[in-house]
Amino acid sequence: MNEIAMIEANGLEFGYLSAGPDSGPLALLLHGFPDTPHSWRHVAKELGAAGYRVVAPYMRGYAPTSVAPDGAYRAGALAADANALHEAFGGGADAVLVGHDWGAPAVYGAIAAEPSRWRRAVAMSMPPTAALRAGSLSYEQLKRSFYIYLFQTPVAESVLNADFIAGLWRDWSPGHDEDLRPVFDALRAPENVAAALGYYRSMLNPPARRPGRPAAQPLTASTVPVLYLHGAADGCLSFDAVDPALTNHLPPGSRHALIAEAGHFLQVDQPAAVNAEILDWFTAG
Repeated sequence: MNEIAMIEANGLEFGYLSAGPDSGPLALLLHGFPDTPHSWRHVAKELGAAGYRVVAPYMRGYAPTSVAPDGAYRAGALAADANALHEAFGGGADAVLVGHDWGAPAVYGAIAAEPSRWRRAVAMSMPPTAALRAGSLSYEQLKRSFYIYLFQTPVAESVLNADFIAGLWRDWSPGHDEDLRPVFDALRAPENVAAALGYYRSMLNPPARRPGRPAAQPLTASTVPVLYLHGAADGCLSFDAVDPALTNHLPPGSRHALIAEAGHFLQVDQPAAVNAEILDWFTAG
C-alpha cells in the first residue's frame, strides 16, 4: 500500500493507506481493535490488482486520524465516518465496503443508513448484535471477553500498553509480530489510548436517547448484501456464540463462511482463503 495520506471527512482528519488505480470503484476497508490499516495489506493488494481503488483509513481516534472532539465512538459514529469517507473520495454506487472487528458494526450501520452508496459489503469477526446467542455469556466466552469489562475501570488507561496489545494478538491470532508495531504507534499517545477505550466504554454505557432522534434503520431492511466471515479458531469471539441462522440477521442475499485455521485476525492468518472469498463475493454481484 502507499504511504499515509490525509483527508477530511465527517469533521475529522483521517489518515489512510491506499492501493490500486484512482479510477477504479471505491473499496473502503475498516479495521478494528487493536489494529491498523496495515493488516489489510493482503486484501488491498488483491483488490487493487482487480481494479478497485482501495482506501484503508485509520479509524477515529487511531493516530494519525483525529480523536473525536465530542468523544463519540459508538457504532453510529463509525458508520457516519464510512459514509462520509465514501463522499470524500467521490465513491459511486459501485463502491464496496469491508469491515473487521469494530469495522463490522461500521459496515452494518453504513449500509443500513445509506444503502445507495454501496454495492456489496463484507463483515468479519463481529456479527450483528442480534446474531449473538446465549453462548456469548457463557463462562468460556466471558473469559475471552475479560478485556471489555476491564476497559470500563479506572485502571484501563494504564493497562492498555504495548505488552497488553501484544498479549491480545497472541491469544486471538498468534504469530503476527509484524502487525504490532503499527498498532503501538497508533495507540502511543494518551489521547489515542483513551479513544480506543472509548469504543468499549460507549458500548456498555450508551448515552440517553435524545428526544425526537430518528431510530436507526434495521440492518435486515438494507438492500446491500453482506458476506460474513469468521475464523474457525477465533480466540476473541468463538463462532459457537453466533446464531447458526446468521443470515436471518443480515440483508436479503447475504451469506456467511467459516475460515478454517484462522483466528480473529483472519485477513492475516489465512489471506489466500479470505481474499478468495472477498473477490468471489464482489465479482458475483
